[in-house]
Amino acid sequence: MRLKRSLSGHTLFALALALLSGCRSSSFPLHPASYREYAYVTDGASNTVAVLDLVYLRPDRVLQVGQNPTGIAANPVRNEVYAVNSGSGTISVIDAENNRIAATIGVHRQPYFIDVAPDGHRAYVANSGSNSVSVIDLDTRREIAVAGAGEQPGIARISPDMRSLVVTNRASGSVSIFSVTSDPRTPLHLRAVFPGCPGATDAVIIPDPSKAFVACSGSHQVMAISLAVAPGSSAATQNPFLLSDHLLALLDVGQTPVHLALKPDTGEIYISNFGSDSVSEINTQTNEAGGAFTIGSKPSHAVISRDNDSLWVSDFGADSVSLYSIDNGKLISGIRTGAQPDALAFSADEHLLLVADAKSGDIAVIRTQGRLGPELFTMLPAGRTPNAIAVKAFTTR
Repeated sequence: MRLKRSLSGHTLFALALALLSGCRSSSFPLHPASYREYAYVTDGASNTVAVLDLVYLRPDRVLQVGQNPTGIAANPVRNEVYAVNSGSGTISVIDAENNRIAATIGVHRQPYFIDVAPDGHRAYVANSGSNSVSVIDLDTRREIAVAGAGEQPGIARISPDMRSLVVTNRASGSVSIFSVTSDPRTPLHLRAVFPGCPGATDAVIIPDPSKAFVACSGSHQVMAISLAVAPGSSAATQNPFLLSDHLLALLDVGQTPVHLALKPDTGEIYISNFGSDSVSEINTQTNEAGGAFTIGSKPSHAVISRDNDSLWVSDFGADSVSLYSIDNGKLISGIRTGAQPDALAFSADEHLLLVADAKSGDIAVIRTQGRLGPELFTMLPAGRTPNAIAVKAFTTR
């Protein structure tokens, strides 16, 4: 355990943390010496990824990547992280055990977002500047296929069963649905296209995975889509209609919905309505939108705790994060951050909430539990314009 180490820089740092937190350091978890946990933050202005040590709450290092890194994602089964370099049309592969650049993979113009398959073998990249989607083999670290999408695709989301890929096309206001196969020669096949979603941005797929929901940020709606079931499945036998994708509903929410947060129990989705300073709720079973509640100025991103109770929302226009109790249906508190908070991410055990402050160039570290409730604990540097956060935790051999 960490307490068995001799007096060192790490020990002195831990003592400093105890003093800063008013001798309440017991609320921070103790980990074995082999435990590692890092946050990786893309900085578009500096062409870097900042690596933050979440065990000792300090900067670890800064990695030089490609031009204008935007999206970032961690591999769920191997110790790798992938940064999307929008300006140079590449993906930087980060070895998380050594925190170094292990490879660079070429894709196409202005890639924006990357999603990694649950088995960790493939990744999918939306190339906004070339109206396409790249399929990356993460074992060989190369692009194996590219498929045409709509205009300016922003998000490419792989379903939990790895059978469907949902792509949002911002400029054409549409959603493309692809069938995904294990065949490396034809890994993607366009299955359906749904127009009528102006400014299509964020998307979520429920775990079963029968439905996708897409934020139409150019309007005040969320598109609900039924995803085709597998041929030969019991559901297909009982209802052949389910063999194809089809539009379920266009649900009215607030103005400029920009982000969707799915509850871990998958019963509801919470929508950040940037243009109306509110959050709306959608029931994923009935495909109905409930009432909206005021949350703060220009909400841009949200995360929900694993116990399905705490909804955290970044208030981009108020330099704060709001905490809303889902069970009690009320706003609990607002916590000050840096300027223009945007992307959010939990630490592995959710005792910390990380907030990317786009204007002040830092990460606000909020302690989610404590005797006096949630509080801002510290600020860590993250470059000039932090964009996105990925967290990776693992144990070394």
